[in-house]
Amino acid sequence: VYELDQQRHLGGAGYLQYADHSRFACMQSAGISVDELLAAGIGPVNLETTVRYRRELRAGDEVDVSCRWSWGEGKTYRVEHVLWRPDGDVAAEVTHVSGLLDLRTRRLLPDPKGELRGRAARSTLLGIPAR
Repeated sequence: VYELDQQRHLGGAGYLQYADHSRFACMQSAGISVDELLAAGIGPVNLETTVRYRRELRAGDEVDVSCRWSWGEGKTYRVEHVLWRPDGDVAAEVTHVSGLLDLRTRRLLPDPKGELRGRAARSTLLGIPAR
């Protein structure tokens, strides 16, 4: 199985894929279509990713993934994921520093929180209070 290393542990890329899937599922649940963002010339980007491995995940293990958004006032925001096993043990923590890229100018948008708030049907799922 391509997700596993030689010791039959989930490889590092697998943790990132689980976090990415969680983040995009959260955006969809909030009512934001990534296809619509791209059509509008906006691309979500990760600028930095940190993984803290806590407990191994092995072939056949189940995992749940959380998704929590944190906002400041600048061009970037944080998305934090916790991956945990059914027994409650935390397997890993994945944190992204992200932004929204203007695909024409290749520059970060100045107000990603405002951009997503305006597009989301349920902005609270992104940690953004509804207006």
